[in-house]
Amino acid sequence: MKWDLTYLFPDLAAYEKAYQETVAIIDRLKTFKGKLGDETQFKTYFLLQKELQKTGYRAYQYVHLLSDLDKKNMDNASRLQMMQLAFVKLQEAVSFEEPELIKLGKDTVMGFVDNNPEIAEFRFGFEKLFRRQEHILDEKSEEILANFNQLSEAGRNLYGSLSVADIENQDVMLDSGDIVTITNSNYRAYIQKSKNPKERKEIFEAVFSYYDAHKNTYSSIYKTVLDYDLALVKARKYKDSLESYLFNNAIPVDVYHSLAKVARANTAPIKKYIKLRKEALGLEEYHTYDRFLDLAQSDKEYEFEEAKKLFFASIKNFPKDFQDKAHDVLENGFVDVYEQSGKRTGAYSSSVPDTHPFILLNYSKTLADVFTVAHEAGHSIHSMYAQHQPAVLQDYTIFVAEVASTFNEHNLLDYFINESKATRAEKIMLLQRSIDDIMSTFYRQTLFAIYELEAHKLAESGQPITADRLSKIMIDLYKEFYDLDITNEEVKQYVWAYIPHLFYTPFYVYQYATSFAASLKIYEDVKNNVPKAFDKYIGLLKSGGSDYPVKQLINAGVDLTKEDSFLAVCKRIEELVDQLEVVLKSE
Repeated sequence: MKWDLTYLFPDLAAYEKAYQETVAIIDRLKTFKGKLGDETQFKTYFLLQKELQKTGYRAYQYVHLLSDLDKKNMDNASRLQMMQLAFVKLQEAVSFEEPELIKLGKDTVMGFVDNNPEIAEFRFGFEKLFRRQEHILDEKSEEILANFNQLSEAGRNLYGSLSVADIENQDVMLDSGDIVTITNSNYRAYIQKSKNPKERKEIFEAVFSYYDAHKNTYSSIYKTVLDYDLALVKARKYKDSLESYLFNNAIPVDVYHSLAKVARANTAPIKKYIKLRKEALGLEEYHTYDRFLDLAQSDKEYEFEEAKKLFFASIKNFPKDFQDKAHDVLENGFVDVYEQSGKRTGAYSSSVPDTHPFILLNYSKTLADVFTVAHEAGHSIHSMYAQHQPAVLQDYTIFVAEVASTFNEHNLLDYFINESKATRAEKIMLLQRSIDDIMSTFYRQTLFAIYELEAHKLAESGQPITADRLSKIMIDLYKEFYDLDITNEEVKQYVWAYIPHLFYTPFYVYQYATSFAASLKIYEDVKNNVPKAFDKYIGLLKSGGSDYPVKQLINAGVDLTKEDSFLAVCKRIEELVDQLEVVLKSE
């Protein structure tokens, strides 16, 4: 139940060879400066980029995965840094490319592509380039900006060191007398099993007190991220940071603002849900970490093999090709299952063109972990289908990335509800699971998206970026969304420091919510046997990154430029909360 990275390279020596080949390709690419106007040189240059896809990306994935298995291994950390540095040098080496192509003009560039089918897969990239032409600088300016690319990694690297490599996990004595080490990966499971409010508080604070203790360092790191984003906004003449992140994929900023507007205007169901939870759990006070408590108790644990069987059973009525891919992505050697010292927290699916995806888990045998297996399998299935595209077009955007993962979760939930004779307790658990999905994926991520927008506005207006200011945004949003005062929890206000996506990938988290809304619509169409619905869904997965994401979703049957797509999620949670209320009152 561990990764077999020999699939990528048989040993470190083979990786080192690929690393040297990558560096050599990068060095060669920079020699094409001033030569792209020659059609032969143009073709050779982009064929070389295809070679980099095969060699460099595979090498990057290998060392990235190796490092994530043990963040305390400094040799692996050094290798990863060297590879990251190589890709920074790549940006410097090809900084001439975009200004030179723009100088050639769209007609000339597309003419070269027409004459050379071997590089036809670059066509969409060129279309995107000429669309954002106004934000590309002259050759000298692009070269200067490229020199600062390494600094773009500074914030996320510092965050990774502080939050993973240097993390100081605390021990807590449970009511049972057992002393356990509380980590980012296991604290939810311990809270979920705890019947004592004081014990839950201690478990929660064992994690979040670290962010309190380092809040000023975290705010300084986040300021580095914000400052870099702001510098690019100014250099490339975008309106603001939000536009700079959405423009390249032609995502209208109205999608972001509509999501925030709809979520903020429809918080009544989640406030009702919290009230129902407080009453059902018999709590005098309700804290944010009480969301991990089950409304119906169960000591059932799900072994990893059982989780896979449940997922496979849930997709038994889908086409065989889809089922085959689901089994394939969860084969032994491609999933690293359990938590271990130094291993990166959380879960993800990692893929590069034309290779088998790898899945990282920190599996702790909970029902939530079962759904995580289905979720990450969805990402890997998406990557497998995307291989219908040429290598350059296989990398789908973040905007559609969460559709396949949450589609699997919707389906698994229905399987649990419909394929078993559920008891009252099981109905409560499944309704809670469905509501919690919407709470965490739609509302919570939208809350973080609004926070992110507000934090960037502070930087854009020249306001100080301090721990207190960042916390104030969170305090206000938690009150607005949940009607909860998180200052009563002392350390919860530093949740902004706990969310790695805010540091690693700015303006990422809103896409969990947009993808959730899209996947819910697509799934409902599939479930209701809308003609060609599943074919359209597979078409989305097969399209990879070959088109703009909003258009891809429209082709799949959902239009996120309309508020109705988001309102459907709000209506769904309202219905589920009402159902839960009825079941809780039943005997």
